[in-house]
Amino acid sequence: MKIIVSQEIEQVCPEFVGACVDARVVNSPYCEALWREIDGLCQKYRGELTTESLKEMASISATRRVYKACGKDPSRYRPASEALIRRALQGKELYRLNTLVDLVNLASIAFGYSIGGFDAEKFAGDTLTLGIGREGEPYEGIGRGMLNIQGLPVYRDAKGSVGTPTSDNERTKISEHTSHLVVLVNGYDGNEQRVRENAEYIQELLRKYCQSDGGTYYLYK
Repeated sequence: MKIIVSQEIEQVCPEFVGACVDARVVNSPYCEALWREIDGLCQKYRGELTTESLKEMASISATRRVYKACGKDPSRYRPASEALIRRALQGKELYRLNTLVDLVNLASIAFGYSIGGFDAEKFAGDTLTLGIGREGEPYEGIGRGMLNIQGLPVYRDAKGSVGTPTSDNERTKISEHTSHLVVLVNGYDGNEQRVRENAEYIQELLRKYCQSDGGTYYLYK
């Protein structure tokens, strides 16, 4: 998968760096060991963070800044990483969907980056372009119905939009049958080392919980 960062993103976030993890996987409905990791991290955060201090995490604050620069209110359309950690801090359980989705959510809350997880077989074409959502652009967020993505950073394939830092699209979502996974780590803080570590962490989780060799990853800017 080739990924292009558009000029409109470069203008609002010239320091952006992303990582693409591409792996063959075996999904499952639920993984108890994975959930022990998730619950442990959520408990740790409850002792360290509040819903206000959460916004100061470098990865989250950078994403919020880009939302504002693109014309979107980050408190109304929260980045997924912030929404997940916020939910944990409020004492609510994270959603249990399937092992791959749960794994991507863990990787997101561990580093604070909003991460897109996709069934690669559902992409149209072999190129994704990261741009900014347009007025009236159709977008069905997973479990959210039609979403107004005007002013949100958005990945598009040959058919249209597939992922934003707030919600991925129903069209390319992971299912229990997903065997070819693409994960995109969005580093709006420009911290190449942390983005790389997040990608390697995803590979580690895939090896532990999804009968995968971890696949490959590369950075893109």
